Amino acid sequence: MTEKSILFNVDGDIATITLNRPDAGNALDESCTSLLLDATTRCELDPAIRCVVLTGRGKLFCGGGDIGGFRTAGDDIGEYLSKLAGILHMSVTRLMRMPKPLLVSVNGPAAGAGMSLALAGDVVIAGRSANFTTAYGAIGLTADLGMSWHLPRLVGMRRAQDLLYTSRRVASDEALEIGLVTAVVDDDALAEETAKRARRLADGAIGAIGRTKALLLNTYGESLETQLEYEARAITHSGMSAESREGVSAFLEKRKPVFKQT
Repeated sequence: MTEKSILFNVDGDIATITLNRPDAGNALDESCTSLLLDATTRCELDPAIRCVVLTGRGKLFCGGGDIGGFRTAGDDIGEYLSKLAGILHMSVTRLMRMPKPLLVSVNGPAAGAGMSLALAGDVVIAGRSANFTTAYGAIGLTADLGMSWHLPRLVGMRRAQDLLYTSRRVASDEALEIGLVTAVVDDDALAEETAKRARRLADGAIGAIGRTKALLLNTYGESLETQLEYEARAITHSGMSAESREGVSAFLEKRKPVFKQT
């Protein structure tokens, strides 16, 4: 029996999506797209899931799109890419818009669409052997899965231009320095650090995290006055929540808040 190209597991309140084509560098092909969309939709809609982890199986996190599929498409490459990117973009939108944190655990090299997936995380932890390359320009393509949106915001326009035009490889230490990732850990510590951070996020004030996530997504596209109005509405709804009541009580009682029960 052929193993699925995307593995989905829920352990308590933490969901893990694993790219599962290790022999192909976890490259994204047609078999991945619908399964990834199913997994991300479940993550967005299931209220029992409080944190989502995205990672890869094997030596690579994700080598990008399946180049073999590009060649096989032949003269139908336009239709192939339009369908592939369209479905993958729906998955990225769900991961970025869902009102819960996404932790990306980069277990190895991330190229092209794989780098784009990594950049979508709210928290990105990379193993020391991981590296990043935009890759698109090296095969005559342009960025997808949100890379052209994320890169300038994370590293600035000049660095984004450099990375997109040259497809040069960025080692994990440089990735941390320029803001591509949240943290870098030794490879043998990645699983433990991922689990620890996922647990911390899942135990946090998920409602407030979701509203903050939405505010951050708006921040570059809105005027100051509009953003202030969004902030006023968000803090009002947050203050009325059971989460906030628990947080305030815990602070005054000098104890650790328990948000999961609220």
